Amino acid sequence: MALRDERVTLAHGGGGKAMRDLIEEVFTSVFVPPGMEDQARLMHDALQAPGARLAFTTDSFVVTPIEFPGGDIGKIAVCGTVNDLAVGGAVPLWLSAAFIIEEGCEVALLRRIVASMAREAVAAGVHIVTGDTKVVGRGAADGLFVTTSGIGVIPPGRELAAARVRAGDVAIVNGVLGDHGAAILAARGDLALSSDLVSDCAALGHLMQAALAAAPGIRAARDCTRGGLASALNEIAAEAGVGIEIDETALPLRDEVRGMCEILGLDPLYLANEGTLVLFCPPDEAEAALAAMRARPEGAGAVAIGRAVAGPAGRVVMRTLFGGSRIVDMLVGEQLPRIC
Repeated sequence: MALRDERVTLAHGGGGKAMRDLIEEVFTSVFVPPGMEDQARLMHDALQAPGARLAFTTDSFVVTPIEFPGGDIGKIAVCGTVNDLAVGGAVPLWLSAAFIIEEGCEVALLRRIVASMAREAVAAGVHIVTGDTKVVGRGAADGLFVTTSGIGVIPPGRELAAARVRAGDVAIVNGVLGDHGAAILAARGDLALSSDLVSDCAALGHLMQAALAAAPGIRAARDCTRGGLASALNEIAAEAGVGIEIDETALPLRDEVRGMCEILGLDPLYLANEGTLVLFCPPDEAEAALAAMRARPEGAGAVAIGRAVAGPAGRVVMRTLFGGSRIVDMLVGEQLPRIC
């Protein structure tokens, strides 16, 4: 083993032997990309189908703490990028991973993050095929930042887009809301809150493929990350030119999340999720979509929460527990510090 340092130094970003040792022992020995060139050369049978299209996405991840109940920054990076592809109807295939490492970061922490990413990639059916590392001085980064990009293939004839949602379409979520945001908030320890909550962080590619196979008429889907379910619904309503009505009694929320939000004056509809999506499908396919989602562990709690309506266009309304209704607006500003 050539890498004997316990912490990353600026020499590990200098382009010499120290950098090579870090890359080979921490990253490429785990990810095993095809070759060691400056680019990945990709081929897949799915690309040969007439009408197949590439889907491409990129995202950067910063989270404190870097490791938290239910996940870590590496798991979020893989799952978040896979999910961005999946909700567009693509089959996720390849990822890149770039790391900005603060001087002093523990090598053991890097190894744990990389191992976590490798496990999630295998589970999601994707390959991490290329990447980059940069080392910055102390104080120039918050320990570790990760940027991932993803490529997937959209099969011929598949077209998911928010603008395709129509009045009458059923809104379905695959599971509980707000677990990630609440778990990160508790893990920081700033508010002396104790909780057994864990992040919902999960890759949803297999779930989306199962749902699309059972309900090929699915119109659109979004993962409910920053801004939570409320922001995802508002974006869809605006792009489709429809209203959306949801039922508060149908929303899948843990009592711990409700309680934490009540104590802190937060709205769980705006809490970030890392393993929750919302999709819209025609009413005659809703039961098939629900059954397919519930057959998978990441969709065991799937439930219909509402539907699209003719208007007012762009407005999301929630029917409350007390029989009234309230507007669920787009999040303005930040409800919490950045948590993904």
